[in-house]
Amino acid sequence: MKKAILLRFTAILLLALGISSVFSYYFTGRDMLETTRNSMLDTIHVVDYFLDYGGDLTKQLTRLHDAALDGNSRVTIIGTDGTVYADNEVAQIEELENHMEREEVKAAHRSGMGSSIRFSASMGESMMYVAARSEKGDYIIRLSVPYANMTDYICRILPVLLLGAAVAFGISVMMAVRFTDTIATPLKEISAKMERMKSCDFQPGIFRIYKYEELNVIARTTVEMAEEIRSYVERLEREKKIRQEFFSNASHELKTPITSIQGYAELLDQGFGQDDGIKRDFLARIRKETQNMTNLINDILLISRLEAKETQEVFADLSLQPFLVQIEELMESIAAEYQVKLHMECESLQIEASARQMRELLVNLVGNGIKYNHPGGNVWVNVYCCGGGISIRVQDDGCGIGLEDQERIFERFYRVDKGRSKKMGGTGLGLSIVKHIVKFYEGDISVQSALGEGSVFVVTLPLTVKRIT
Repeated sequence: MKKAILLRFTAILLLALGISSVFSYYFTGRDMLETTRNSMLDTIHVVDYFLDYGGDLTKQLTRLHDAALDGNSRVTIIGTDGTVYADNEVAQIEELENHMEREEVKAAHRSGMGSSIRFSASMGESMMYVAARSEKGDYIIRLSVPYANMTDYICRILPVLLLGAAVAFGISVMMAVRFTDTIATPLKEISAKMERMKSCDFQPGIFRIYKYEELNVIARTTVEMAEEIRSYVERLEREKKIRQEFFSNASHELKTPITSIQGYAELLDQGFGQDDGIKRDFLARIRKETQNMTNLINDILLISRLEAKETQEVFADLSLQPFLVQIEELMESIAAEYQVKLHMECESLQIEASARQMRELLVNLVGNGIKYNHPGGNVWVNVYCCGGGISIRVQDDGCGIGLEDQERIFERFYRVDKGRSKKMGGTGLGLSIVKHIVKFYEGDISVQSALGEGSVFVVTLPLTVKRIT
């Protein structure tokens, strides 16, 4: 292990040195280029300030160059049509070709400033050109200087760089050898003790205190992992038990409608339903039980998809006020059947969510408020913005939920009033679906209730909310 650590450390060190060199070359070259360009542009502005474009440009340029500019610099005065009017390096201006096709001149003509780097045949070396439009007339001033690129610069300092890198590399390797010894030995001890975990011959707290806190963390983590593994196994056993209870409850819930359907079908087959009224009654009961069974299966599938996070939901901008009106229209017939009045209130909000999930959530909460109510009762629904999301508050003045039942109402197939739930065709999965949808959005749900005083369900979802004006 020690050898492997040293090899990897050496590889990482070489890689780091290489990457740092590349970045240094790139950023140093870029900064040098930008500094040179800005300095040349400042010089152009100075030249433009002192030139009198109505006089002899060649004499002015020569005098200005000799007095204030670097001897290696070259200044050219160019018209906007590309004609060269003056150049401190060329006496016969008429011999110079039109400069309109020069890259820097075209850029200056187009946007006010341009630059380029290229080899100059007349100067016999690489030159950097910066051109800018004059502020005093229809002229372009171009300044050029010899450009020593970063390769030349690096070649000059390369021996020093190599020497520094070699010294740093040697010192780093020596430190790495010592550092590896302080890590390898404790790791060997820890790995040996972890091997004992396979045979369950492991006692928490047997690790000694090491020099580095990170190794102590590994030792403590090993103990914690052993405890977590035991907890995980216990959790698996609990989940297995929950699944068994789920399948048992699902089988029982499905068995009841299937038995009813089979019974009515046998009665019809044996001729007990000769009367048309009886036949219609039997068929209506069969359809009702079939619908109950379909609802149950759909709810089971929905919960399974939510738990597995396999739902392919379409998220879109959802305006809550018109959406709540749709929910009210959907639930009006049920509310009328139970003689319960609905009260819907919503702020002008817009969220990004699944309309199907939001409809499922509200229909289940409002439906419970209606069904577990009394004639003349009320259900209030209030949707509003709170903190970093929205809150949905559903309140009813119905029969209420006892304290001992409130902890279990979100369990699958749990019914507070089993007889009444069966009569109303409930599957016992409504609130479980609500809980899973809330969990899907990483939200929170709470309930406050008392027998005979109604219930209040509050759902908080951390969604991005927009106010509609």
